[in-house]
Amino acid sequence: MLERKVGLRGGAHAAVLAVAVVAAGCGRGPTAKDSAADPQVVTLSPENVAVVAERALRSGPEISGTLRAKREAAIRAEVGGTVLEVLAETGVRVKAGQLLARIDEAALQDALLAARSGVAAAKNGVAVAEANAARARTLAQAGAMAEQQAEQAESALEGARAQLADAQARLSLAEQQTGKTRVRAPFAGVVAQRQASAGDVVAPGTALFTVIDPARLQFEGSIPAAKLGEVKPGAPVEFSVTGFEGQRFGGDLERIAPAVDPATGQVRVYVDVKNDDGRLISGLYAQGRVATASASALAAPVAAVDASTSPPTVMRVEGGKAEKVPVQLGLRDDAAGQVAITSGVQAGDVLVLGSARATLAEGAPVRLAEETAERPPERKPN
Repeated sequence: MLERKVGLRGGAHAAVLAVAVVAAGCGRGPTAKDSAADPQVVTLSPENVAVVAERALRSGPEISGTLRAKREAAIRAEVGGTVLEVLAETGVRVKAGQLLARIDEAALQDALLAARSGVAAAKNGVAVAEANAARARTLAQAGAMAEQQAEQAESALEGARAQLADAQARLSLAEQQTGKTRVRAPFAGVVAQRQASAGDVVAPGTALFTVIDPARLQFEGSIPAAKLGEVKPGAPVEFSVTGFEGQRFGGDLERIAPAVDPATGQVRVYVDVKNDDGRLISGLYAQGRVATASASALAAPVAAVDASTSPPTVMRVEGGKAEKVPVQLGLRDDAAGQVAITSGVQAGDVLVLGSARATLAEGAPVRLAEETAERPPERKPN
């Protein structure tokens, strides 16, 4: 039971100590002599103590920001018309190329038919011009037609060919416009927003859907400019997310913005976050830490250490009494609320936390509450 309280922080440390007075006799009130002989015994509840143990610690600058989809597409209408049908709703998974909506193509079909007719007429014009040019060349060679007339026939042929190319371009554009009445997903993902409904009359540029790929997110956060020298791309990042209390997530620092925000003194950084299970969603607030140093060492909660003294001290429970022990500190993990203790204590030592530590006097008799009585193995003697 005691081991599970190692990671407790601030609020729990401030719990009020339970004080039990051990009476010298039964059936009678304590006397002045009894009080002097039997000092008060302080009972420490589980939230007031922690056990020194080996832990993996990390430190680095704090980061806070928002989760965003790394790949996101805002799909807009490319042609105007009435939305005839909507085939995807918010939250639905879609495949690449899947049909999302249809826009009325009646007006575009008329333009398409006209373009096809134009191509047919232009082809006929080219055929006639080619025949005329061939005949003119033959007559000119035979001396039956002036060379100038033959050149005019050749020029007419070039003009007919140009008209055919223009008609074919118009047909291609009409076909593309008609195809744009079918709105499709640009990649496999999830519909994050649906902004149009059947019956809406839309113009080119009107927002219809937003599709995201939830398998890869990006944590867009900021770090203090003063900490910029401590971080570099590839560094691991640990963070917590709103809505997932007590859970930690990870990613890798991908990019660092090349400029400092003059208003905040912060530097924008971008963290690549894998989200294969789809638990995290875009838009959530996240905060954590870029891990720039790591170590495995004996550690205890920060609240167990009195840093106001030199050297720092901890209050250890030993032999039923509280004793103040000087310690040396190492790497501090602010995200976990732990600090490495390089000397002064050993694994399994029980330390007093927070306000309980500040209240106890050195040498005061203490005992652990029943639920904390299962103490870890005794530390080895020095």
